[in-house]
Amino acid sequence: MRINTGELLVIVGESGCGKSVLLDIITGMIDSDAGRILVADHDQPGAPLVNFSALGEAERAHIRRHWGEVFQRNALYGGTVRENIALWFTENTDWPAEQIEERIRHSLAAVNLDVDDVIGKSRQSLSGGMAKRVAIARAIASDPLVMFYDEPTSGLDPVTSTHIQDLIWRTHGQKSPQGIPRTTIIVSHDRELLRRLTPRVIMLHETGVRFDGTFGDFESSTDPIVLRYLARMPALQATWPGSRERRQQADD
Repeated sequence: MRINTGELLVIVGESGCGKSVLLDIITGMIDSDAGRILVADHDQPGAPLVNFSALGEAERAHIRRHWGEVFQRNALYGGTVRENIALWFTENTDWPAEQIEERIRHSLAAVNLDVDDVIGKSRQSLSGGMAKRVAIARAIASDPLVMFYDEPTSGLDPVTSTHIQDLIWRTHGQKSPQGIPRTTIIVSHDRELLRRLTPRVIMLHETGVRFDGTFGDFESSTDPIVLRYLARMPALQATWPGSRERRQQADD
């Protein structure tokens, strides 16, 4: 599977087919048993492809500085919203506190949150929709070249899901300060997200790629495996772990 610079790609497939595991392998959270993961090293001139699987953790960390990831269950740390977003900057830059604060506020405003209201809140006090938007704000705050989203709209109400879809689209369309097009990789069961973003679609099935093409071709496919999955997408989206709890929370 090859993902080109500037692509908007959604990985789909039945629950348990390996979508999230694939994302974890690409990002180095899990080591692969075989094969190679080649990624662009934006710290080198021309951003050559390097074998990410063969790199040590320090070398991987340098490459990951250009990536942002929104995890399936948000993975917010304990502490406040401000502390969650500030951590990347305190660990990776020597920016003064005022500059970090400005970037925090900018990223929270970008995800349609009331900055003054939310910035001092603890993780425990956030509703499901707010937590998801804070997780995205944290991911985009560093102005990454590559964005990874694992189930970004699962468990959210339709209005909040639409906001998240729009945010993903806007973030993808904004060129980086280096002038390099952003690359976006999403794992999702959300058929409405596919319909609105019209991405390249890769469907995994039985440890392989069953479909690779445009959303239009995916939706009009006559492959019985694809057709069965398309019919099941709404139910899979609704029954994602944690969806019930989030629907019980009031989203702002």
